[in-house]
Amino acid sequence: MKKPILRTLSFLIQLILMLVLPFFILIKGSTWLYQSYDWPWWGAVATMLVLDFLLLLIYVAMLYDWIRGPGKMSKGSIKLKSVLVVGLMGLFIGYTVFNLSGANAKGEEVRKEYSSLHPLLRVAVGTMILFNQDILVTDMARGHQDYQKMGLKSKKHSLHYPQSDGFVHAMDLRTKGYSETRNELLSFYFKILGFNTLRHVGTADHLHISLSSKDRPGAI
Repeated sequence: MKKPILRTLSFLIQLILMLVLPFFILIKGSTWLYQSYDWPWWGAVATMLVLDFLLLLIYVAMLYDWIRGPGKMSKGSIKLKSVLVVGLMGLFIGYTVFNLSGANAKGEEVRKEYSSLHPLLRVAVGTMILFNQDILVTDMARGHQDYQKMGLKSKKHSLHYPQSDGFVHAMDLRTKGYSETRNELLSFYFKILGFNTLRHVGTADHLHISLSSKDRPGAI
């Protein structure tokens, strides 16, 4: 009786790992190349997308063989699978990079700021939203006057300010009203992908997420 349960459990774990791996390769690989080797973000993302393309092509081929039975893939079959994979990747990038639902933004002003957020942060938070629809982005771009409005001292090195690349390198996610387990898992998700995380409980309980910037070394 135990063996079927263990086999099922093993299958589920392998399935989850297979599903997570493409996202991990894309986001972790891109942030690693960007932060450790100073690659341009678009070059890092493009490189990881190529690796993901090859991995997903293998996945589609395995699924095809499982449904239709093993057999040689024709040129037409490979082309069809490639188009399917590219289409799926295009939908994913479009959803994460160019779209932030009003349900996931504190207000319309925050939603409009989404295009100012660094693309690597957009892909990371967009991916999380795919699996957790209750994510709420409370802040992204700021100016000196915004800190004054909140009754705080203006910061010289905030990553909420636009950097020389034209993007904001920080965002805040709401943690108030959620369990500590959920908030810790959310922090772990961004940490393992290579981002900086900091829990703020001052003006409002939130999780500060940032991407390192060469303009402000050491800033979080």
